[in-house]
Amino acid sequence: MKVWPLILAFALAAGPALAQQNREQKGPPGKQQGMSKDERQRMREDMRDVYRDRNRQERPQQQRQMSPQEREKLRRDIQDANRDLKR
Repeated sequence: MKVWPLILAFALAAGPALAQQNREQKGPPGKQQGMSKDERQRMREDMRDVYRDRNRQERPQQQRQMSPQEREKLRRDIQDANRDLKR
């Protein structure tokens, strides 16, 4: 009598496990799923190039040197803002 709850538990647990196995086999027959190792490597290199180019375009704008007057004004503005925060 104590065996039936155990059998019922195994039967209920088997359903989701079997459903997951079927999910992996879906897709058009004869067509390879995913990418090959070479395709993944090529895509990684392409994305690396894209990010490298994007960073090159943004850098010159970010690395513009400030004049001494601009630095002094920025320093004063930061000090004023810090004083306002302390109040």
